[in-house]
Amino acid sequence: MRGAQIAAVLAAGADAAQLGTAFLACPESGAHPLHKRALTDPLFTRTALTRAFSGRPARGLVNRFTREHGPYAPAAYPEVHHLTAPLRKAAATAGDAQGMALWAGQGHRLARELPAGRLVEVLAAELDTALSELHHRSTS
Repeated sequence: MRGAQIAAVLAAGADAAQLGTAFLACPESGAHPLHKRALTDPLFTRTALTRAFSGRPARGLVNRFTREHGPYAPAAYPEVHHLTAPLRKAAATAGDAQGMALWAGQGHRLARELPAGRLVEVLAAELDTALSELHHRSTS
């Protein structure tokens, strides 16, 4: 979500950092507007792994649907996905984020509403700064 976090995972030995959630709030994202708003909404403070919407584990914002159905959801992809599709669509149409699949990583609160190209520029600049600081510390 931030360049310093990318630098940290690279310094820990990763070859890359996964930033999917960072791009969900971008105007180019196909995420539903309620999903985009939920990323930084104070009502959605945590994420959890759930099979509630699809039948296979995925991380999403904890909402009413995941609380009520997550503990009982079978590992039955794609059947659960197809079963919940009309429910998810109805929730989106009704403006009810509590019934939608709100996929997101743990850093969702740090999402920035920037165009994707600008976000890449910001992340690259932050990464350069963080890597320079790490290099400076290691040579001092």
